[in-house]
Amino acid sequence: MAKARIGVIGGSGLYEMPGLTDLEAVTMTTPFGSPSDSILIGKLEGVSVAFLPRHGKGHRLNPTEVPAKANIYALKSLGVEQIVSVSAVGSLQEPIKPLDMVIPDQLIDRTRGRPSTFFENGVVVHVSFAEPFCPVMRSLLVEGVKETDSTVHDGGTYVVMEGPQFSTIAESKLYRSWGASIIGMTALPEAKLAREAEICYATLACATDYDVWHDDHDAVTVDMVIANLLQNVATAQDVLRRIITRLPEHRYCGCATALSNSVITSPEVMTASAKNRLKLLLGDRVN
Repeated sequence: MAKARIGVIGGSGLYEMPGLTDLEAVTMTTPFGSPSDSILIGKLEGVSVAFLPRHGKGHRLNPTEVPAKANIYALKSLGVEQIVSVSAVGSLQEPIKPLDMVIPDQLIDRTRGRPSTFFENGVVVHVSFAEPFCPVMRSLLVEGVKETDSTVHDGGTYVVMEGPQFSTIAESKLYRSWGASIIGMTALPEAKLAREAEICYATLACATDYDVWHDDHDAVTVDMVIANLLQNVATAQDVLRRIITRLPEHRYCGCATALSNSVITSPEVMTASAKNRLKLLLGDRVN
């Protein structure tokens, strides 16, 4: 089976990666179910990349239905160490205009009931999540967007809502009062699971609208989102081509050692089934 060091999770509108060569489609199952779709492995600018459409080809899965645990586990099993997530978002602040790109550095979790950890049923792990995005990857994404014609916002808080409905006006104004920058439906639990899998993770957030708080703009509609989405997809693909060769082969951030001193449960009390299920993630820690 082909391997890849870098993974790309495509969001709404980004269902394929032009420029990938030497393609191999990998279909797999994991201890946490099947991923959103087959994973396409190929070469982009000479670098092995694994591409996974988050919502499945044809956009079959709503944000709540996305099998995030299976997606992250599958990418980990293919050797992925760094994930670039592409996500469509609404702007909560005037300076972030539709078609701008945001590289967020913080998250607020407003999801409900999405499985957000690999470690349960007899295994307890507490990883640090103070900085939810890899700082090295964030810097490279900012640099990549600056080389395009798009405006980039370095940093910002991403509110992750459950969906699939858009916000009420009251909710949108509440998030603005918190100082949040953008709102979307997909960065969580991906970011939490990537951290537990010791994978670097960063989001290229593509602003499509002003959510519903802005009095001078129409309410959010699917047509509006899709129209801007199509323009953002081209920019996202350009940014990915620019940064893919710059992602370091040797990681020096804390993401790679996120489980160090985080596993609370003693291996002696872990069941055989738990050890088998989590061997890929825990490695020698289950011995």
